[in-house]
Amino acid sequence: MQITDLSPQKTMPQVENFHSTIKFPESDLPFYRKLGRTNLEVSCLGLGGGGGISSEDTLYAFDKGINYFFFSSDLHHYLYSLMSGALRQLCGRGSSVREKVVLATVTYIKNPEMVLGALLDQFAELGIDYIDVFFWGWVGAKDGTALEECLQLSPDLKGSNSVYQRTIERMFGISERLKKMGVVRYIGASFHDINLAKQWSNSPLLDVIMVRHNVAHRTAQNQLLNQLNQEDTKRPGIVTFKSSGSHSGALWDTPIGLPHGCWQPSVPDFYRYSLTQNSVDVCLTGLQCREEIDAAIAGVQKGKLTKAEIEYLNLYGDLHRGRLKIEDISAQSLLYSR
Repeated sequence: MQITDLSPQKTMPQVENFHSTIKFPESDLPFYRKLGRTNLEVSCLGLGGGGGISSEDTLYAFDKGINYFFFSSDLHHYLYSLMSGALRQLCGRGSSVREKVVLATVTYIKNPEMVLGALLDQFAELGIDYIDVFFWGWVGAKDGTALEECLQLSPDLKGSNSVYQRTIERMFGISERLKKMGVVRYIGASFHDINLAKQWSNSPLLDVIMVRHNVAHRTAQNQLLNQLNQEDTKRPGIVTFKSSGSHSGALWDTPIGLPHGCWQPSVPDFYRYSLTQNSVDVCLTGLQCREEIDAAIAGVQKGKLTKAEIEYLNLYGDLHRGRLKIEDISAQSLLYSR
C-alpha cells in the first residue's frame, strides 16, 4: 500500500457544511440513529483508519454524511495517522463542525496506569478538546480482570470536572468545550470475547460495546445482539467490526463449491448484513477511498436485507468457513445474481 504524505503543511479541502443538508432516502435502515443510551447521533456507517484512508477522503466521507470516526494511537498507527489531518480539522480546537462529529478513539494498552499516556498522545496528535467515546481495545477471554480494573476508572474519565479533565487542562489549556464535555464523554470496549461482552452489557461503567460480526462469525448476534431490546433507551450502544473479513479469508472471495451464477455479495452487502441485525447502531468500516465510500452509502440506501437474503448469507458464511459443503444445501436455499 502506498503511504500518502500527510505532513502538517499539506493543503486539504476546508469543511464548511455538514450532513444536515444531505437528504438520505427514507428506508427501514435509517442512516442516522442514536448510539444506544448515549446522547450521540451517529451515522450507521463508521469510518476507521485501519484501511489507510487519506485525510482528503476522510473529509469526503464527512461531506457525504458519515460522522462516526474511529482512531487508534497505539496499534497500526502508521495507517491511522493518514486520517489524522482530517480529524484535526473536524475535531480540533476551533472547529466549526465539532459538535456534528462523533470521535471514537481506542487504546489497546489495558493498564489503568497508562491511560493518561494514551490520552496525551491522542490530544497532542489531533489537537482536540474532548473525545466522544474512549474505547478499551481488543478485550479477549483472558482480559476480564484487566478490563474490570480499567473500567473502574470510568467515573474519573467521564464527564466534566473529572480527574483526568483537570490533568488534560493543565497540559493543553482550558477551553469552553473541554469544561462542558469533559475529556471523555462515554466509555466503550471492543470485545473479542462474547461472554465478557454479555457480562458487561448492563454495566453503568460501559456505554458502548464493539463486537466482531459477519456472515461467517455470527456468535455476537446469537449470544448478544438478539438478547437486547432495540427499543430499550438504556441499552448500550452497539458497534460492529470485521464485517467483510474472516479467518477464512476475505468474505467477498467465492467460497469453494458455490455454483456459478449464485449471488456473490459485495462488501456493501456485508455492511447491510450487520446493520440489519437487532440493535446494531454502527457498522465500522475500513474504507480506503472515496469510491468505496460512495458504494457503502449506496448499499445502505437499499435498506435492510430480506429474510431470504439473510438466510442465504448465513449459508454463504458457513461455506466460507467450511462448516457446510455445497451438497448439504438445498437448491431452493440458493439465490442467484439479479
